[in-house]
Amino acid sequence: MKLGFLSAILPEYTFEQIIDYASELELSRVELACWPKGKAERRYAGVTHIDAADYNKSAIMEKLSSTGVEISGLGYYPNPLTTDLEQREVFIEHLKKIIKLSSELEINIVNTFVGKDRLSSVDDNFVEFEKVWPEIIKYAEDLGVTVCIENCQMYFTKDEAPGGNNLASTPAIWERMFNIIDSKNFALNYDPSHLVWMQMDYVAPIYSFKDKIKHFHVKDVKFYRDKYDKVGPFAHPLEYHQPKLPGLGDVDWGNVISALNDIRYKDSLIIEVEDRAFEDSLQARLNSVLLAKNFMRQYVV
Repeated sequence: MKLGFLSAILPEYTFEQIIDYASELELSRVELACWPKGKAERRYAGVTHIDAADYNKSAIMEKLSSTGVEISGLGYYPNPLTTDLEQREVFIEHLKKIIKLSSELEINIVNTFVGKDRLSSVDDNFVEFEKVWPEIIKYAEDLGVTVCIENCQMYFTKDEAPGGNNLASTPAIWERMFNIIDSKNFALNYDPSHLVWMQMDYVAPIYSFKDKIKHFHVKDVKFYRDKYDKVGPFAHPLEYHQPKLPGLGDVDWGNVISALNDIRYKDSLIIEVEDRAFEDSLQARLNSVLLAKNFMRQYVV
């Protein structure tokens, strides 16, 4: 397994600085945020470390070669199933640009969300899923790119209530997605923390979906039982849980890495920092990656 980090936590850094910092920390992989340039629509979004509309392939490849750092995947996490059809097309168009970019840079991994209409049922969302996603995956297949869907619910705050903005939140839904689109180019970007706060088993799916996990986010979460007992399951989720650095939350990383070893997972482990305790300054965010790396080194060389 190859350890790295997601670049979105360092929006002020250039591509070159991101790669240099990974090299400095002796990390072998980086997932690069590749949003279109412009205003961020939410926290950790809108970060652009390679601009799909303006990039220099030779310079990128030279930088990677000189440092030995690899790009684990290109990250772009919009809502391709939004009910705003004009905005939906904007998201899909850029997603295809990222898929093409991933092919041209010989990365061949793109990480994203399925999307969701937060006001509609799962069944109704699958109607839209079948309209949108087969064509996207066919485009990726033609270019030899695997699209990995992160299992984040995208339900944290009031504006994402009541159902969140990403359909792919549970094993039952993943199974349904993969039955509809049976393609080796359609996979999971697995993050165990998103199951923890829902009080679900986060290790068993590693075995169940061993052939579909092609990218992995290393993020922890703290579930506060006392807060949950006060507000219950219908409260906004951030009222009773908080993302944390690995080792500072409730994920048993020994069990997670053991499961990944069991299924012979050999791909990327990407540290994703969303711990607000480490967001007060650039130095704090840099330190957060270092601390997370140091913790994970007990499991991954």
